Amino acid sequence: MDTCSSLLLFSLFLFVIIFLIFDKIYGLRSSTASKTKLIDHVNTHGHGPMFPQGSLGWPVIGETIEFISSAYSDHPESFMDKRRLMYGRVFKSHIFGTATIVSTDAEVNKTVLQSDPTAFVPFYPKTVRELMGKSSILLINGSLHRRFHGLVGSFLKSALLKAQIVKDMHKFLSESMDLWSEDQPVLLQDISKTVAFKVLAKALISVEKGEELEELKKEFEQFIKGLMSLPVNFPGTQLYRSLQAKKKMVKQVERIIEGKVRRAKNKEEDGVIAKDVVDVLLKDSSEKLTHNLIANNMVDMMIPGHDSVPVLITLAVKFLSDSPSALHFLTEENMELKRLKELTGEPLYWNDYLSLPFTQKVITETLRMGNVIIGVMRKAMKDVEIKGCVIPKGWCFLAYLRSVHLDKLYYESPYKFNPWRWQERDMNTSSFSPFGGGQRLCPGLDLARLEASIFLHHLVTRFRWTAEADTIINFPTVHMKNKLPIWIKRR
Repeated sequence: MDTCSSLLLFSLFLFVIIFLIFDKIYGLRSSTASKTKLIDHVNTHGHGPMFPQGSLGWPVIGETIEFISSAYSDHPESFMDKRRLMYGRVFKSHIFGTATIVSTDAEVNKTVLQSDPTAFVPFYPKTVRELMGKSSILLINGSLHRRFHGLVGSFLKSALLKAQIVKDMHKFLSESMDLWSEDQPVLLQDISKTVAFKVLAKALISVEKGEELEELKKEFEQFIKGLMSLPVNFPGTQLYRSLQAKKKMVKQVERIIEGKVRRAKNKEEDGVIAKDVVDVLLKDSSEKLTHNLIANNMVDMMIPGHDSVPVLITLAVKFLSDSPSALHFLTEENMELKRLKELTGEPLYWNDYLSLPFTQKVITETLRMGNVIIGVMRKAMKDVEIKGCVIPKGWCFLAYLRSVHLDKLYYESPYKFNPWRWQERDMNTSSFSPFGGGQRLCPGLDLARLEASIFLHHLVTRFRWTAEADTIINFPTVHMKNKLPIWIKRR
């Protein structure tokens, strides 16, 4: 191991130790007494429901060091694979300061994710909870969550928004691709992030250009840096800077909301048709949906949209670049659609993109192999028995989706990029859950597919390319080490 790698691992070790010490100080880690109480009242041997086997690791740090070390490796699921062989598909561990039941079982994951709040509620590290706030859609439960999720989900699935996104993607991609040079590499990850953020900002709050968009993007980049920071909030820390950035973003969104309300009262614009998510929420008669709650949640909703769509696009291009046969089939399919539309003189509609069968198989296989969301965390509100295993009240539950998606029990040659596997395979199974599941299933999953489809269509019908060698980094978020440079040639 070279000096740089040694220093990196040493720095990582120190970071984890400090993180867990602060976790303990701030009350994230259960006391020894309470942990003993949790374990004592469930069966660890004999007949009946069983407490999962496993190890809680070292005092304070648990098994966090090994978990992170594996996560940074070329085989992130090795931590899970090792324990699955020793203890089974569901086992106990202690990571990031929390006693955790880890599941690599598709059926167990599905059951937990589909459970109601009386059994499981969302769980996030303290830093994330502080950045989200108590009224975040990612944390709230009950009727308010159902109302908010329902309103937003219906709008994001609407034909009106999909038509708008087709128009916006065409505009933003044309503006970007017209400037691409054949003399220097295009950093595909950066391009996809820029385009996706513009689309997202317009869909949420109707901001699409100018200083307002640049300010929003600048503060957002500062905000998301805090998601993996130490849970320490005082001037000079990353968490403090991220919280300050969110406050500025919330104020910016509140000004947008106030402007919408003022224009609606003065009848300066059509208030019948909702143009963005804010419009949808403002039309709701519930007094619980205050302007501040809406503004905070618009910022929170930028997080999955900012990461998931660009990563999906980038990984699809990466996998296609490494699979000439798949790239050929996808290119031919999209070129045929382009020729047909040029012949008839019709524009491309959103359902044209989603009806491309092989393109959708490529996106599905990218979701399976790329694992944009590697896992989902919940907290047990009571003792829950699933498939003979007891998940104790108060414990964290980690549904590790990546292990399921790369398990040879469910997929033949799981590490091979093979879009053709989806020709006769049903996506609606417990072994395929790239966007989570249950009541908290990502409401933007259709839009993620649509945006990826549009991007790939424009890319393959306008360019040929060669991708430079690059590495997928899977922790703390999935991204390309060198931003996936590609050298393009115009068709």
